[in-house]
Order: sequence, then C-alpha cells, then structure tokens
Amino acid sequence: MNTSDFTKGAAIKYNGETCLILSYEFVNPGKGSAFTRTKLKNAKSGKMFEVSFRSGETVEEANVEYRPCQYLFNDGTDMSFMDNSTYEQFTLPIENIGEMKDYIIDGSEVKVVFIDGAPFTIQLPPKLNFKVVEAPPGDKGDTATGGSKQVIVETGAKVNVPLFIKEGDIIRVNTDTGEYVERVAQ
Repeated sequence: MNTSDFTKGAAIKYNGETCLILSYEFVNPGKGSAFTRTKLKNAKSGKMFEVSFRSGETVEEANVEYRPCQYLFNDGTDMSFMDNSTYEQFTLPIENIGEMKDYIIDGSEVKVVFIDGAPFTIQLPPKLNFKVVEAPPGDKGDTATGGSKQVIVETGAKVNVPLFIKEGDIIRVNTDTGEYVERVAQ
C-alpha cells in the first residue's frame, strides 16, 4: 500500500506489528520533501503513536477481513455482536469502537473489522439516517440559513442541526465527523 492510498481505519504492518490508521495528513512543506503524518493504534497493545512516512513510501497491508455482523447490545464497557454467517457472538471493548458507538442502532448490521483473524473494531457507512427524538423548539423567525441547535437522535447522539429541524424528522449524519448533512424526505 502506498502512502497516497491511506484511509482512516486501514490496517498496516509497522515494525512487524499490525496497526490501524486513526488519522492521516499529507504535508508538503516549503522546503524538503513531502510526507504523510499518521496517528496509528497498535492492534494488540492498544497503544497510540504518531509516525511520518515519506511521500510515495510503500507499507505492507495487514491481513484484514470485513464481516457483516449484527449489533446486539452495549453493557457499558463492551459492545456485543453476532457474526451473520457463523452466528458466533463476541464482544469488542468500547474504546476500540470510539465515537462510532454513538451511531449504532440496536439490531442493526455493521461491518466488523477482523485483523489477523480476531475482531478489532467496526466500520460504518460514511453517512447514516437517524430519527430526531428530542429537539428544542425553533424560535419565531427561524430560517433555513441561519443559526443551529443541538438535537438528540434515536441512538442518543447529539448533533448540531439547522433551526428548522424538529422532533420526528429524519436527518442524515456524517459518521466520521458527527456533522449534520441534510434532512431526509419521509
């Protein structure tokens, strides 16, 4: 894998260890050669660290498999899933899932990332639709272009939305950033 192919959530081998790319940034300084700054998480130890790769450098991809699984429940420290093909149940620590936990609906299907044969984290679609379950009322004179308010969606996540969004609306949310994208016609 070339540094230009890096994506958030990709798994690579670094110093013989399997690591997950948490974030990456292409840097082109005025002097010197370009490089890619990454934040990596070791799949086994969970330690996070930063590494810079020269532009165009190649790294070995880790053995990664994406399996469709059903989300079952959250017990406060772990999230439980069931493999859709083998019906085997397993848990993942919430810290492996991170902010994505706010965008999973009970019983929904997600892709679980298996690294070297063991479940490690999940992968969500870039955008998902959610029903607004709690929204403060908009003030008189609200327009589609000005201001924002915070609403709560069915998973309990808080999302900043335009003032015209009301309880019961379906909204599309960017799962990477947690930002409102648009209101979905019902």
